[in-house]
Amino acid sequence: MRLFLIPVLVLLAIVSCSKDQNRMNLSGTVEGLKKGTIYLQKTSDTTLIVIDSVVVDGDSNFSFSVPLESPEVFYLYLDKNDGNTLNDRITFFGEVGDIVINTKRGAFEGLAKVTGSKTNEKFMEYRNMISNFNTTDLKYYQESIKAQRDSNVVKFDSIQKLIDRNNLRSYLYTLNFALTNGDSYVAPYIALSEAFDARLKYLDTINNALTPEVANSIYGKKLQAYIKEIKENEKTNTEN
Repeated sequence: MRLFLIPVLVLLAIVSCSKDQNRMNLSGTVEGLKKGTIYLQKTSDTTLIVIDSVVVDGDSNFSFSVPLESPEVFYLYLDKNDGNTLNDRITFFGEVGDIVINTKRGAFEGLAKVTGSKTNEKFMEYRNMISNFNTTDLKYYQESIKAQRDSNVVKFDSIQKLIDRNNLRSYLYTLNFALTNGDSYVAPYIALSEAFDARLKYLDTINNALTPEVANSIYGKKLQAYIKEIKENEKTNTEN
């Protein structure tokens, strides 16, 4: 009987250890935060849901531990109880393992430093480049307002062309980033969130470029399901 129990106990220990390993352990500090609530959130079927929360009362440290199948986008939201929701949500790509987010109360999102997630590093590479495109777009937009105010039609039209060109470059960068980073979980995510309106052949190409591991992730499966839905709709429209 004892000999039978030993392998059973070993198996249970292995299963338990495996479950513990498939978790995202998130911790960090919000410098300057005395009171407030920190929420860990994610989207589920386009709805933002709260996974867990921590009430801060004097201690600015926080920690969360959640099970995770594959890298996924999460949000860390800070309710400072001041009625101001500006700059209070950090977007990051979570993954299995230990992740640390340190930031400050006054610039919760802007000064956030995320470490421990290689997927988030790739995600930030993409977001930083898109931020450059957005900054350029804002500059052109401000110039177009001035041109319109000055009734300078020629300059206004010229700026509009620059805006269109910048937006096209941003869109092409997104497609190229997803296509050339098939080994990153970021690829199917941005294909779904930023290039969902791309032509089917581009989405198909991105999907086919994914590594097996990424294709089997939460966003990889969603991308495949989305492409399948498009194909079925096109087939139905053709038959009708």
